[in-house]
Amino acid sequence: MRAFKQLFRFGWEQALSCLFPVVIFASLALTQVIPLPFLPRYDWLLIICLVMQWGMLRSGLETRDELKVITLFHLIGLALELFKVHMGSWAYPEDGYSKVFGVPLYSGFMYASVASYLCQAWRRLKVELVKWPPFWTVVALAAAIYLNFFTHHFWLDMRWWLSALVIIVFWKSWVLYQVGGRRYRMPIALSFVLIGFFIWVAENIATFFGAWEYPNQADAWSLVHLGKVSSWLLLVIVSFLIVASLKRVKGGERVTGDIVRLVGNGDGGSAVK
Repeated sequence: MRAFKQLFRFGWEQALSCLFPVVIFASLALTQVIPLPFLPRYDWLLIICLVMQWGMLRSGLETRDELKVITLFHLIGLALELFKVHMGSWAYPEDGYSKVFGVPLYSGFMYASVASYLCQAWRRLKVELVKWPPFWTVVALAAAIYLNFFTHHFWLDMRWWLSALVIIVFWKSWVLYQVGGRRYRMPIALSFVLIGFFIWVAENIATFFGAWEYPNQADAWSLVHLGKVSSWLLLVIVSFLIVASLKRVKGGERVTGDIVRLVGNGDGGSAVK
């Protein structure tokens, strides 16, 4: 019974952390079924995302520091979208006034929603990092993963080598989190895989509702290739590494044993034996 209660608490905290992604998916579904007047669908989606972002900041669900992180992800995601659409990796076939070089501006919020989830979950679950690698190692790895999304079109695709490097770098790293006053831990590489898989599931939902379109979905919707999990896994790693690094820079770090606690910004958790 206790395990069931803990699982429910964990699911509830995760659901609250996913508020921004849920609004995006609900908007994709509703605008697909109910045509809105005056503006194309992509423009309405942009307005909804902007209002949602304003509402979360206004209500205190997100802090100003978290908004800065989310804005950074919006720009990173938008740059990736512009390049990938130009290369024909996927497309946004509908019209819209807010499209730039074939990419609707709302698309950046889909990446920002991943950052929103990470920031929310980090705070709600009082995340702590165990045996976190050196700062510059993390920065270099995140940069290499992000650049590979661009360079693999012209050079070797290094995703599997980078995935192996992630396992090596984070082999001894753990993430600690709190549910109902009790601490749990998970290998950080496993958390990457789980988040990447669920984003792939979300991607199937998004393409079903016409958020974007892969070449093989031009005539009829089909399941996104399972190989895309590796791409989302690497993107999640970049997201997690950026959020972790920014929180450590913002809050400062204190090392007790091998546990890195974030202090000074409300992210520190309870003591761990």
